[in-house]
Amino acid sequence: MSRSHASRPHSSRSAAPTAEPATPGLWLAGRAPAPDALSRRLREVLGARLSAPTHDLADVFLSAGEGLLSLLLLEGRTSRETALDLLCADALVTYAFEAASDDPARLQARGERAMARISELSVSSAP
Repeated sequence: MSRSHASRPHSSRSAAPTAEPATPGLWLAGRAPAPDALSRRLREVLGARLSAPTHDLADVFLSAGEGLLSLLLLEGRTSRETALDLLCADALVTYAFEAASDDPARLQARGERAMARISELSVSSAP
């Protein structure tokens, strides 16, 4: 599968922590559309968070991706049948870093925290 979702044009909507809250749904609407199945799955996973105003879009996307990946690992669902869910988790983490790139001063620290959080998932889901 292609990782075309990572090469979408950058939106002028800021995603870095700001004084004015934004919603993940509006931020995603400013992106080139994902394939239909992926777009539907992203919206399902984000659920109510799509319309919830936030000051930190990157954290919303990272938390959603982390939650989905954690569920998949805990249930042992990492086969071809769950490819859409794995792609969705990947897209959410990609969107988190795309959103975080609007605040380059915090990008390295955010990346280190994200790597630590995601690597813990494999440890906590080990038999």
